[in-house]
Amino acid sequence: MALKTILHLSDLPNLDHVPEIYSSCFSKGLDLNRASSFSIPKFMVIGHRGHGMNILQSSDSRMKAIKENSILSFNSAAKFPLDFIEFDVQVRKDDCPVIFHDDFILTEENGTIFEKKVTELCLAEFLCYGPQKETGKEGKCLYRKTKDGKFVKWKVETDDSLCTLQDAFQKVEPSLGFNIELKFDDFAVYQQDHLLHILQVILQVVFEFARDRPIIFSTFQPDAAQLVRKLQNNYPVYFLTEGGASIYYDVRRNSLGEAMKVCLEGGLQGIVSEIKGVFKDPGAVPKIKDSNLSLLTYGKLNNVPEAVHMQYLMGIDGVIVDFVEEISQTVDDMIKPAKEMTTEGKGESEANSKLQFSQKELSFLLKLIPELIQF
Repeated sequence: MALKTILHLSDLPNLDHVPEIYSSCFSKGLDLNRASSFSIPKFMVIGHRGHGMNILQSSDSRMKAIKENSILSFNSAAKFPLDFIEFDVQVRKDDCPVIFHDDFILTEENGTIFEKKVTELCLAEFLCYGPQKETGKEGKCLYRKTKDGKFVKWKVETDDSLCTLQDAFQKVEPSLGFNIELKFDDFAVYQQDHLLHILQVILQVVFEFARDRPIIFSTFQPDAAQLVRKLQNNYPVYFLTEGGASIYYDVRRNSLGEAMKVCLEGGLQGIVSEIKGVFKDPGAVPKIKDSNLSLLTYGKLNNVPEAVHMQYLMGIDGVIVDFVEEISQTVDDMIKPAKEMTTEGKGESEANSKLQFSQKELSFLLKLIPELIQF
C-alpha cells in the first residue's frame, strides 16, 4: 500500500491571514452566515457522479448505463427524489474547472495507450475526448484502467460529452443540489499559492452561476478543505476520508477521529466517510454528532438497501449512492413513513419515531451485515 505525500496546513506560512485579494472577491453580496446555519434534510440521498459511477468490468449493467460525470447523467439523476448529485472538479492549466474523476485521460494513438494528466490539458484538448457536441465530428476514444492493470474502452449504454463546471450550472435542473468534490492529486505536494489559486478559480464559477442552487464542497485534501472554508462562509465544507481503509503519509486522512480534528480545527461542517470505516467503528458516530458535525457516507455498501436503512438508524445524515433509483425508493419506503408518523403524532419528537437501539444492539447488527449482504 503506497504511502502518499500531503502538504500539511501547519507547513503553510500565514495561513490564518488569507490574502485580501482572495477573500474580498468572495464576500461581496453574500450571506456569510449561510454555511454556519446550514442544515440538511433529515436523511439525504446523493447521486454518485450523477446517476452513478461507471465500473466497466462490472457484470451489473447499471454500472455501465450512463456516462458518469456528464450532463446526461446529472439530469437523469434529477428525475428521482435526490437532494444532491456529487461530482469531481479539477482545474486545468488554462484555469477552467472541468468535471472528471480520474487524474489522467487515457486514449489510444497508433495502437498505443497514452495517458495525459487532466490538469495539464487546455479546454479544447479536454473536450476532444469522447462524444462530440458538433454533429458529424468524432471524438478521440477514451479508455480506463481496471484494478488488475488492464486497459478497457470506456463504453457505456448511453454516452455523453465531457463537460465543464459552468456547463453543469447552466444545463442541469436548477433545483438539484451540487456536492462539488474538489479533486487533487494524492501524490502531489501543493504550495499555498497554488492551492489558493485553484480554489479561487472554482469559487469564481460557483458564485457567478450558482444562484439559489444548494452547494456543498468536499475534498480529501485537508489543507484545501480548511482553505476553502477560510475563503468563503457561504457554503458548507465537508472533509472526505476513507476512515482508515487506506493508510496515507498524512495522518489526518487515516481515521474518523483525525477527520473530526480537521473539521473542528478548520470550522468545517461535516465528514464524508467510506461506509466501511463507519461500520468498523460505529462508536465514532455519536462522537461526531456530539461535536455538531454532519456525517455522510459513500461506498459500494451504500447501494444495498439494508445498509442504508442501518445508517439511518445509526443517525447518519445521508448517503452517496450509485443506484439512485433503487436507493431513493428505499428511502421513501423505509424512512419517510417514520416522518409521517411523527407529523401525525401528538407532540412526539422525530427522534422518538425511529426504532431505538442501544449501542450494544447496533454493534451486534453491524456484525451481521457481512453475513446478510454478499459483496
